[in-house]
Amino acid sequence: MQALPQFDYIFALGLIFAFLDAYGIGANDVANSFATSVSSRSLTLMQACFLAAICEFLGALLLGARVTNTIKDGIINIDMFTESPSVLMLAMWCALVGSSSWVLLATRLGLPVSTTHSIIGAIVGVGIAANGGKGVKWGYDGVARIVSSWVIAPFIAGAFALTIFMLTKYFVLKRQDPLRAGFIAIPIYFGFTSGILTMMIVWKGAPGLDLDELGAGTIIGAVLGVAGVVAAICIFFFVPYLHRRLVREDPTVRWYHFFLGPYLWKAERLPFPGAANAVAIKDYFNGGLASGDMELGKTQPTPSADEITSSTSNDDVNAAAAAPAAGATTLEDLEKHEIRGPWILPSNIWIFLRYRLPKLALRGMQVDVVNEQARAQHAGDKGAIRVAEMHARAAQYDNKTEHLYSFLQVLTACTASFAHGANDVSNAVGPLVVIYQVWKSGVVPGSKSDVPVWILAFGGAAIVIGLSTYGYNIMRNLGNRLTPHSPTRGFSMELGAALTVVLATRLNIPVSTTHSITGATVAVGMANGDLKVINWKLLIWIFGGWIITLPIAGTVAGCLMAIIVHAPRFGMGV
Repeated sequence: MQALPQFDYIFALGLIFAFLDAYGIGANDVANSFATSVSSRSLTLMQACFLAAICEFLGALLLGARVTNTIKDGIINIDMFTESPSVLMLAMWCALVGSSSWVLLATRLGLPVSTTHSIIGAIVGVGIAANGGKGVKWGYDGVARIVSSWVIAPFIAGAFALTIFMLTKYFVLKRQDPLRAGFIAIPIYFGFTSGILTMMIVWKGAPGLDLDELGAGTIIGAVLGVAGVVAAICIFFFVPYLHRRLVREDPTVRWYHFFLGPYLWKAERLPFPGAANAVAIKDYFNGGLASGDMELGKTQPTPSADEITSSTSNDDVNAAAAAPAAGATTLEDLEKHEIRGPWILPSNIWIFLRYRLPKLALRGMQVDVVNEQARAQHAGDKGAIRVAEMHARAAQYDNKTEHLYSFLQVLTACTASFAHGANDVSNAVGPLVVIYQVWKSGVVPGSKSDVPVWILAFGGAAIVIGLSTYGYNIMRNLGNRLTPHSPTRGFSMELGAALTVVLATRLNIPVSTTHSITGATVAVGMANGDLKVINWKLLIWIFGGWIITLPIAGTVAGCLMAIIVHAPRFGMGV
């Protein structure tokens, strides 16, 4: 039973604004991370959302507790609230209000910001409002260590990503037979990436699984064991399957033939063959931005929300839209035509539940992000022209080799998503943990207080919802608009950023995922050897968002805290 029932309303409001903050993290920060996978065409937006639903949630649930303690105890001196623990509840709620308000506004404006910046700025603001400058830990044991990570993280991620891409570029992409080199390289990369993911879980990273006390030998054995098994599966099953598709171009091969493994090398005919259709390999360069679909100076019409929705994978809608001359109508028109009388009628309720509600719920996952990145927003759109010129300068590599890395990028996307859930869930649930613990116990929590699993799950679920419903708004402003993407580039960017976040999680430092993926993206873009392949104007715009995030969130949260704490009250005699 709670010790402070009189403050039930603060706990309830804390839940609401923690959800909004986590929602904004999903719509802004996670979208920023997945923009790489979607922009390279390795994943569709819907596929990215489903993968994030699994990986973000598991990362938050299994690994989120470590960094949550840093957000909670590493920024303000909570011991100063010992005599008034309820004021600490209020401070954390104000921090959530300030952080969530700014992140949601930035997301609406299409500005990618650091949600880590936002919550830290908000907590600094309430710390100053409550206790003045002495209420904040400014030294390297607090704010200074976190601030230093904002500068260091982009460079570390950039160094990792550049190293990975340059190895791929010179040992695979620029070889005389890049596809053969790719077949040799991907088992190594698959094993390495799987080892990184395993390290994240067992290297004192998952107290919820009681893995904190594993010895060094056990950890090394687990990492190498998983990496070896994944590499072996890739060699014996994945490589033969891809060889059959890409080299032999067998028109009858289907996904389930993957399980035949080595049999695929020599078999003349496959059991249970599919229809003999041409092997379709997505063109990662001659579609969308890189193809010249958007001619220089040619304005493309801006789609409305209904046009975006009608361009989804729903065959009935597309077929109807493609043949207006034949008298066909869209599914939406058909629905409107069928509605008769009040909405309360069972037939009308069925139409809403069967057609309208799924359409509304899935709309955020159906936007064509790559085409949105290429589309000019108005006549004479200089930004769109700049993007087209930028892509014309970028090097293009063997398309089949890029296709190999599209599968690998799925794994790196999952790794990056898992790492993000582990690191950034604390941005939303850290203050909520404090509110809950004070409300439950009536005292200021200790530095080693347990984080309830349900709070981590709550934050992870909100992050996924944010990405699925509104993440497209950030994605279409990033990705190919910043520098050209392809599977090999995207793989290098994501793995470099994931390595940085893994290292930070291990050291209990809440680095910005936004900074990490941006640093990795710019570094890989520079590997083209042409600075004009990077959209420096967009990069400056992003950097400006980073600068203003901390003071805006801090001002909003601090002012709210000061107004409430020092507000006039009845009986004060003034």
